[in-house]
Amino acid sequence: MKKYISVAMFANKYGVAERTVRNYCANGKIEGAYLIGKTWNIPADAALPVKNKHKEQVMPLLEVLREQKQMRLKGSIYHRTQIDLTYNSNHIEGSRLTHDQTRYIFETNTIGVTDEGVKVDDIIETVNHFRCIDFIIEHAMDKISEGFIKELHFILKSGTTDSNKDWFAVGDYKRLPNEVCGIETSLPECVADDIKQLLKEYNAKKQKSFDDLLNFHHRFEQIHPFQDGNGRVGRLILFKECLANNIVPFIITDELKMFYYRGLQNWPNIKGFLRDTCFTAQDQYKLLLDYYRIKY
Repeated sequence: MKKYISVAMFANKYGVAERTVRNYCANGKIEGAYLIGKTWNIPADAALPVKNKHKEQVMPLLEVLREQKQMRLKGSIYHRTQIDLTYNSNHIEGSRLTHDQTRYIFETNTIGVTDEGVKVDDIIETVNHFRCIDFIIEHAMDKISEGFIKELHFILKSGTTDSNKDWFAVGDYKRLPNEVCGIETSLPECVADDIKQLLKEYNAKKQKSFDDLLNFHHRFEQIHPFQDGNGRVGRLILFKECLANNIVPFIITDELKMFYYRGLQNWPNIKGFLRDTCFTAQDQYKLLLDYYRIKY
């Protein structure tokens, strides 16, 4: 019977930080490691990943985002991306926070004064989404793995009302069947295999085109691996993969929401709907890059 050890035991074995080990697990760098709830289980005979000595080639935008993330530079493209991506992605999923409230939370870590009631979950998921964006910027060049996907979901949903529900698996695949826009998705018992197959096919492509990214996004949403949060996790991965593949990323705004949904539903037969919607969103982000004088 295969033996497993904890993150602490693995870290002590190789003399590395526990945080580093968790990052290795989340990014699929330790073969056979799997997550149960909040705990990583690592094969006892797993080896320490070998660091790549060659400097990764990254697009100018990613270099800027990483630099400004460390600086926490106000009024920057990093600042604007955090607010716009978080506001729009959450708003698509029903958050009632305004763009100004989202900006205020990011800038001051407070909600500010409001005349209307605000859902606590909207605030928590906004703060968590900021952390998700930091995570994808930091790990933009990492290969997508099950651990990476689950880690994003764990960050997004931690501390929410859902996390207190016995049947809701934060950072793990769904336990109950669900649907999206009236369309059936993968059954809980099929999710792991469906995701593995999707990742196998996608990661086998050395050069990924814009359509490859959109196809991955469509299939991910079709599988709908989590009980909730699939849209936001999917769009975060899409943004990350644009950065990883030297493609100008984009933000699906609330105004593009219905075109985006139509595009996802029709992708297998009419790819132009989703492609054109994303090109429109990409053009909007390019205007920001032009303003900040960032090459693309």
